[in-house]
Amino acid sequence: MPIAVDIDVMLARRKMSVGELADRVGITPANLAVLKNGRAKAVRFATLAALCEVLKCQPGDLLRWEPEDTAGE
Repeated sequence: MPIAVDIDVMLARRKMSVGELADRVGITPANLAVLKNGRAKAVRFATLAALCEVLKCQPGDLLRWEPEDTAGE
């Protein structure tokens, strides 16, 4: 998927665990892990806003676009 998720980078910068972030955002650690590992198909704006509020960052600090590998073309 061309959207990369950098939640782990922000967690390291804030010295925060996945469990603590999940508690403070109000989602399960399992759902946060799905998002963090790039396996989520979607994210609600309310969840993204809560992540940004807790981590004191902008959405662009958590998400970035990467071109897909087009080696087969």
